[in-house]
Amino acid sequence: MALFEIQSEPLDGIKVIKSTTFPDSRGSFTVTFLQNEFTSLGLPTFVRQMRTRSKDGVIRGLHFQSAPAMGKLIEVVAGSVLLISVDVRPESPTFLQHHAINVDAEDGILVWASAGFARGYFTRGEAVVQYSTDAYVGDEMAVRWNDPRINIDWPTGSPILSEKDRFAPTAEELWGIK
Repeated sequence: MALFEIQSEPLDGIKVIKSTTFPDSRGSFTVTFLQNEFTSLGLPTFVRQMRTRSKDGVIRGLHFQSAPAMGKLIEVVAGSVLLISVDVRPESPTFLQHHAINVDAEDGILVWASAGFARGYFTRGEAVVQYSTDAYVGDEMAVRWNDPRINIDWPTGSPILSEKDRFAPTAEELWGIK
């Protein structure tokens, strides 16, 4: 019996994965990582894991890495988030298109966004998000969270942001596109 299944692949490089949860009278049990099944789903070997805790109304992102580029498997450990993945590969036919999905810790949903995608999320209440990455940290880059070229329908126009995210460059500034 497989413990993970791909639910959808909305853009080339993104996989929405459902984990299996086993409920009983005490609560539930979920396997969150199984290398052989991840390999069979086309996921890489992971080399690093990180976790963030955010207050209600926070937007983190839209971040991506270069030198080396980095793919991330994202899991909501506690709370609920609107998770965004943006294609930032200039040569891609889906360049600057995004995928948005509401993910609750109870859903058992993991989202893989390969290298070449910027990621970000909006927290609905306090949330804990965990990332497993396929590369060590390289140069961290960002594109502005409310860039009109990307046109994300965020739940708020006035989120809690870091200075880095508030003043991140636009797609026009990064790639010279009009």
